[in-house]
Amino acid sequence: MALRLYDTKTADIRDFEPLQPGRVSLYYCGATVQGRPHVGHVRSAVAFDILIRWLEASGFDVLSVRNVTDIDDKILEKAAASSAPDFEPGEDYPAAEPWFVLAYRFEQAFHSAYDALGVRRPRYEPRATGHITEMHALVHRLIDAGHAYPAEDGSGDVYFDVRSWPSYGELTRQSVDEMQDAPDADPRGKRDPRDFALWKGHKEGEPQTAAWSSPWGTGRPGWHLECSAMATKYLGDTFDIHGGGLDLRFPHHENELAQSAAAGDGFARFWLHNGMVTFEGQKMSKSLGNTISPQTMLDQARPKAVRYFLGQAHYRSQLDYRPGSLQEAEAALERIETFLARTPASDPAVRGELPAAFAEAMDDDLNVPAALGALHETVRTGNAALDDGRTDDAADCGASVRRMLEVLGLADVPEPDTAGGLEAASLGRLVEAQLAERAEAKRSRDYARADEIRERLSASGVAVEDTPHGASWTLKKVED
Repeated sequence: MALRLYDTKTADIRDFEPLQPGRVSLYYCGATVQGRPHVGHVRSAVAFDILIRWLEASGFDVLSVRNVTDIDDKILEKAAASSAPDFEPGEDYPAAEPWFVLAYRFEQAFHSAYDALGVRRPRYEPRATGHITEMHALVHRLIDAGHAYPAEDGSGDVYFDVRSWPSYGELTRQSVDEMQDAPDADPRGKRDPRDFALWKGHKEGEPQTAAWSSPWGTGRPGWHLECSAMATKYLGDTFDIHGGGLDLRFPHHENELAQSAAAGDGFARFWLHNGMVTFEGQKMSKSLGNTISPQTMLDQARPKAVRYFLGQAHYRSQLDYRPGSLQEAEAALERIETFLARTPASDPAVRGELPAAFAEAMDDDLNVPAALGALHETVRTGNAALDDGRTDDAADCGASVRRMLEVLGLADVPEPDTAGGLEAASLGRLVEAQLAERAEAKRSRDYARADEIRERLSASGVAVEDTPHGASWTLKKVED
């Protein structure tokens, strides 16, 4: 089965064939570093990390690019605020800070969140402020083609003329007349209120450090221009995949597509968008008090469980968080890890086979829920093999499970380097060793020995439950 992906632009699942055989070019929108990452940011990063891993597992060399938007209206607004936002308790920062310091600080916060969840760095991670020359060149091309114009009010703004491009609205299937006005600049300089800013003239009160010289006056780039310039800089005028969160479809990706196509670029051949994260069925909102941050999740569960939760749904679907979600993810991981702890080690030089059901699911528009179903089925098969004494079959299952965990990025999530984390890991290994010894005693019909091990574990606060697929364990309170 060939890889098939849902293309937002055509609203259809299509066979994926890269421009260059054996090589995939992929751009996905990274952070606008105005604040700490929210759960939607990390869900998107996990989704595209899984996509890249599956492309690589399928034999492709993936040239991946994820941008950093480090100049933006909100970055300037927050840096100029009387009290700087989003400091962690104990951090010693001034009440206000230069915009580029704020941007860099939050860029590092995003990297910390990505790293904690095993999201690998892209091949290139360009910053917008490092690509002003490429942005100027793109604006020149659009003006020369009759699709952009400098504002007549002397503001130094340059706008994209949406009515000059008949295909404008094709990504989100909207007509221009039905669209909202572009709120990114003073409408007095626009021919149409829906025209969006390519270049934004420097305004009084803005820091001089946030302004660059241009043929149209000192200023800074518009948000949409940045991504078009960076994507084509690293991937060429036509590339395979452009991705991002569903909330970026309009206006950001719609405007990227319009300005790039109007300049003569083929741009992205596939558009992929991941779904949003909700809280008990509701959109997360600070006003509703129902937001949860990645750090809060990491405080409640180990990083591997957080990653499992964020990656378990189909990437295009809504992911609903509720109390207990992380515990359910932890329980699913424990079933996998319990099996692997019982399984004889296989030759590390031999990579496990990916089950056909797993590969078919991943080729079906990255159907991770079905792929996880194949993974857990392999765990059940392996446990049954262990119970029957078929250690070679169990070892094969274990190698396959480890390979699937690699593809899903669950094998690369770092464990917290804390005393508590180390103690928990050590306890788990000790208990699993005891359960393996107990399973061997039962296979040998030494039931007295098996009961003795169970009673010893129970006296130490470990409750053992026998299931059709092997023994599981939980911690319980030990009575004095």
